[in-house]
Amino acid sequence: MNRHIENVLYAPMGWMLHGLALLPLRALYALSTGIYALLYHIVRYRRKTVADNLARCFPHLGSDERSAIERRFYRNLSDYFFETIKLLHVSDEEMRRRIVFENMEVLDTLFDSGKSVVAYFSHCFNWEWAPAITLWSRYKGCKNVRFCQVYRPLKNEWADRFMLRLRSRFGSESLPKRTVLRDLLRMRSEGIMSVTGFMSDQKPSHGDPTLPLMLLNRPTAMITGTETLARKLKTAVIYFDLSHTSRGYYRLTLKHISDDASETAPMEITRRYADMLQESIERDPADWLWTHRRWKNPVKLPANDEPQAE
Repeated sequence: MNRHIENVLYAPMGWMLHGLALLPLRALYALSTGIYALLYHIVRYRRKTVADNLARCFPHLGSDERSAIERRFYRNLSDYFFETIKLLHVSDEEMRRRIVFENMEVLDTLFDSGKSVVAYFSHCFNWEWAPAITLWSRYKGCKNVRFCQVYRPLKNEWADRFMLRLRSRFGSESLPKRTVLRDLLRMRSEGIMSVTGFMSDQKPSHGDPTLPLMLLNRPTAMITGTETLARKLKTAVIYFDLSHTSRGYYRLTLKHISDDASETAPMEITRRYADMLQESIERDPADWLWTHRRWKNPVKLPANDEPQAE
């Protein structure tokens, strides 16, 4: 679409979103409550997918318990939308109050030793606030350090530019998935250290190499490209463990996995990530993105990994 025509068509939406972002979060949460009712009770957005995912992942829970998780999930999903929009107009001070980063010394110490870092992450709410990590690192603003996240460009160019603007709010850089290895190699050749977040809990793209394992009671194809890249670049590896402490408040804990991915056993990092991810989800299932079809395609486990009958 012609850029001029696109701007005319989407300008009213942009104005509306900027107007919403000027409201205090308490007002946005009041709007979110109404959107939750619309999504859950009227539109019933992907409710069959969410209910099926929860039933298969938590068969030990009763239907009432799973229904409670489902309702809290949709409330979180609605909050996610407004919290993300708020990034257009939010101060650094407010973000530091609302998302606290713990164990930052894990990352800063790796930078002290000259290591670049791959950070495993997931779709736990609100992942769009994670780029605020720059507000907590003593390496913020250093010319030889970059804070990055990998993303898949959106088909709609206006929406893609809009999301990139939000994700760069605190000085981080978004790297397209298809060029991320080249981009990180370029940074290394220029003497730049980086920490790059990889959302590795999605359904693998067609043709992606995977590791079949058990995750949340289900045979799962885990993305292995993140580990492969970390091995090639000999980066350190950490995990971003995001937890929801109360409405509008989060804690992101940095957890060390490896000082050098190339020195670990094959697939050890992917397996450790899967274990950490499961722990994060089980802590509060309503905080994970259950609307995505993570298990759309059947997965066959190797014979030695199949669950044993008790």
